[in-house]
Amino acid sequence: MDTNDEPVGRILVVDDNEQNRQLAQATLEDEGYEVVLACSGREGLSCFDAVEPDCVLLDVRMPDLDGFAVCSAIRARERRRDTPIVFLTAQRDVDTFDKALLVGADDFLTKPVRPTELVVRVRAALRLGRMGASLREQFALVRQQRDDLMRVQLQKERLSAFVVHD
Repeated sequence: MDTNDEPVGRILVVDDNEQNRQLAQATLEDEGYEVVLACSGREGLSCFDAVEPDCVLLDVRMPDLDGFAVCSAIRARERRRDTPIVFLTAQRDVDTFDKALLVGADDFLTKPVRPTELVVRVRAALRLGRMGASLREQFALVRQQRDDLMRVQLQKERLSAFVVHD
């Protein structure tokens, strides 16, 4: 148990970039989380089945199975299909964001990831995973508002880039 009385969680980090895995591991282990690493989508799915993590941090672009395929495969499983999944990606576009939500992502962080934000998002994802069924409906409303805000922010960035370019 950590100091705020929450159970320490097991986090699966799936990323083909070693530096990204090491940063996530160091950051999360400093907070008391158990971290399991996978360097590919296929390895990530094997680890998911073997260790039954409390949360998955998932890169979008990987050479064998991309993050979207891994997320879809997790959501198709009978066991642990509600495990929170946080996408980590350098891609900052609405299409990637929408596709992540479509395949079942719970949250979306863009790289470079700030360690403090990573910890806060993982903590929030774990809390979400522990919520009872009666709270899920209220969370859906907040999540929709967050998603709408993220979509507007990404569109604003795209428009700003277009205006600056022209």
